Amino acid sequence: MSAKGGDGARNGMVAEAASAAASFGGTGNAPEAGAAAGEGAQPIALQEGVIPAVRLNGDYAVVAITKHGVELARRLRSTFSHADVYYMSKFARGDEAAKGIQLFEGSVRLLFPALFPAYKGIICIISLGAVVRMIAPLLEDKKKDPGIVVIDDKGEHVISVLSGHLGGANELTREVAAALGARPVLTTASDVQKTIAVDLFGRRFGWTWESADKLTPVSASVVNEERVAVVQESGEPDWWLYDTPLPQTIRVYGDVRSALADEPQAALVVTHRLLKADEEAILANGVLYRPKVIALGIGCNRGTAAEEIEAVICETLEELRFSIRSVKAVCTIDLKKDEEGLLTVCAKYGWPLECYTPGELNEMPMEEPSDTVFKFTGAYGVSEPAAKRYTGAERLTLTKKKSGNVTISVGLLAFGK
Repeated sequence: MSAKGGDGARNGMVAEAASAAASFGGTGNAPEAGAAAGEGAQPIALQEGVIPAVRLNGDYAVVAITKHGVELARRLRSTFSHADVYYMSKFARGDEAAKGIQLFEGSVRLLFPALFPAYKGIICIISLGAVVRMIAPLLEDKKKDPGIVVIDDKGEHVISVLSGHLGGANELTREVAAALGARPVLTTASDVQKTIAVDLFGRRFGWTWESADKLTPVSASVVNEERVAVVQESGEPDWWLYDTPLPQTIRVYGDVRSALADEPQAALVVTHRLLKADEEAILANGVLYRPKVIALGIGCNRGTAAEEIEAVICETLEELRFSIRSVKAVCTIDLKKDEEGLLTVCAKYGWPLECYTPGELNEMPMEEPSDTVFKFTGAYGVSEPAAKRYTGAERLTLTKKKSGNVTISVGLLAFGK
């Protein structure tokens, strides 16, 4: 599992903690990050109104305040190498410095403003009620808050408390429970009822939603067993996670118009297309998901500006009525692997740049081979065969379009049903 925000988040931890302190009621006068308290065997001295500095080594924090809780925390440390352990100094064993365990003294409540913005998840071996009270002033948004998991003092139950889906607490709960031989407790309706988790739908494939406005009402429709349409025009088909049949209240359609004809009470729409005006009604209580299915084949003259490349991409996708959010990769010849303009555009949108040798491109059937291109590159085409090689498609949505210094082809990834 990756860190919550990478090095940037870690470096900015103290600043974020200071921000959290405002709602916590403190002054936000945190020590410098490089002078973290708790070095060696020195406990972190928790003080009212001061955000303590902590040593951030893992993605998760384990916090204990009782004798039995410390035993559980130390057990988890041996299993979760990506977790930092914190417990009260009065339970010190003498090996904490060597093991990287951080001790603290004072109210554990004062530790949470430092942990909350720094970790992807926090595992608390503390009573549920106490945890709720401690984290309440720090809550911001379910898309930002870390996953919070609570373990009882005997290690019999592991409870997903906060950010079960987006924060990963449900997944973390299952992992911790397995490590301790405990029972995982999940209360999110989609997990209990074995139905679609609207906020996570297609996430493992890289699907993204267009807007979060309807996530809550659509989720309510799903768990309340209203008539829900799943409209899938593209993307991976194996999104159903359970070994039970799809609930009878959920029906799958191949296009928007077919779904609209059945007048569903909610909809999950999976498509790379920009919807037409008469299709927008499906989103009255619907969430629009963008699967990663578009491959852009790009050829360009040496030194072509990123702005020109980006403009051609945007204009072409608009002409095709395709969403830029559904682009999966940019494909080209390996001669362009260091093309600054291409690299800049790919970096801006987070697209991988897939490069092929002239020989690999020449293996692909081409509708518009070019002797001129072969003269300069050794390949009879760049954009068309690159898109075909990546998608595996015999025919492309757009075979080739020349615009200024840029040539573009567009293909779609197809998945077996």
